[in-house]
Amino acid sequence: MKKIILVGAGKIGAVISEFLAASGDYSVTVADVSADNLATLPPHDAITSLEVDVCDHAALTDAMRGHFAVINALPYQLTAAVARAAADAGIHYLDLTEDVASTRIVRELAESDDRAFIPQSGLAPGFITMVTYDLTRTFDSLQNVHMRVGALPRYPSNALKYNITWSVEGLINEYCEPCEAIVEGELVSVPPLEELETFSLDGMDYEAFNTSGGLGTLCETLAGKVRNLNYRSVRYVGHRDMMKMLLNDLRLKDRQDLLKELMEQALPMTLQDVVLIFVTVSGTRNGVFEQQSYVNKVYGREINGRQRSAIQITTASGVCAVLDLLADGTLPQRGLIRQEDIPFDAFIRNRFGCNFAQETFTEIAA
Repeated sequence: MKKIILVGAGKIGAVISEFLAASGDYSVTVADVSADNLATLPPHDAITSLEVDVCDHAALTDAMRGHFAVINALPYQLTAAVARAAADAGIHYLDLTEDVASTRIVRELAESDDRAFIPQSGLAPGFITMVTYDLTRTFDSLQNVHMRVGALPRYPSNALKYNITWSVEGLINEYCEPCEAIVEGELVSVPPLEELETFSLDGMDYEAFNTSGGLGTLCETLAGKVRNLNYRSVRYVGHRDMMKMLLNDLRLKDRQDLLKELMEQALPMTLQDVVLIFVTVSGTRNGVFEQQSYVNKVYGREINGRQRSAIQITTASGVCAVLDLLADGTLPQRGLIRQEDIPFDAFIRNRFGCNFAQETFTEIAA
C-alpha cells in the first residue's frame, strides 16, 4: 500500500481521498490548514487528517517525507509552495492547476529533480489534453484543433446561468489571464472572454469563449505542426456577457477577492451538473482532408454511496488515474511529465480513467 499525502480538503480533495482510499492500494494523509475542512472528509480507515499551514515550508516538507507522492488540490496561488516542498521532501508531485505561471515554476523544479512532476492532471488541462493529443496523432498533417470544455449546472436558475461546481479562484483566474493559442501557425496570446462562438449539441444551445490555461502545454508540443489551435470554455448562452460586465465594466477584475466573496455568497454549489467535453481535429490522412471529433457528457452521480458532482468525478478521476499509472511504472519516475506524454489507451482502461466514456465521430470533407 503506497502512502499518499493530499494537500487540500476542499470540494475536489475530499473526493480524491475517497477514491484512493476505496481502491485498497493507497493510504492517504489529507493535509489542510482548516480543521473545518478536514472534519468534512469521508470516514475511512485509510484516510487520516493533518492540520498544517502550507505556507510553513519546514512543516509542510516534514509532513511530506516518507510518502510516495503528493497531490496538490489547493488553489493555484499555493502551487509553488507545495511543489517546492515536494522537491525538498524527495517525493513525486501531481497537481490540478490550470494557471500558466504556476505551471512554469513546477517545470523549473522538474528540470533539476530526480522525482516525477506531473502538473495539470485534472480535467482541463488534463483529460482534455490527453484525448486531443491522441486524436492528433492519427493525422498526417493538422489544420485545426479546437478544444471545448464546460462544467455546467443541469438546471440553471440565475442570470449568470451558472452554479459553483469547483474552485471560484480558479474560475476567476481563467476569466482574467491571457490565453495561449496558435493562429495561422503562430503562437499568440489572446484575451480572455473574447472570440465568442455559439453551437448546438443534443438540442441544447451553448456558447464558448477564450479562457486561460486549458491548453496545458499543447501549444508548445504542436508548434509548427498545426495551423490553428485554441481552447474555449463552454457556458449557457448569455453567461459571457454577464461576466464581462462584472469584470470589465464594474472593474471587479481589479478586486478579485470581492468578486470571489460575492460569487460564493450568491451562487449555490450544486451536485446536479454536467461536464461537456467537445474536441474537433481536422487535417489530412492518406491524402484526404478529414475531421474527427470526441464528444462526451459526464453527469453527477452516486459513487461509493455518496452523490458526487460531475466536476468532482472527472477531476478526481483524472489525477487518480495518473497516480495509478505513475505507481505501476507506466509513466517515467523522474522529470516533467506532460499530459500529452500519458498514453490515452492506458488512461481510459484504468479503474479511475474509465469514469470517462468515449464517443467518436468522423466526417470526411472533399
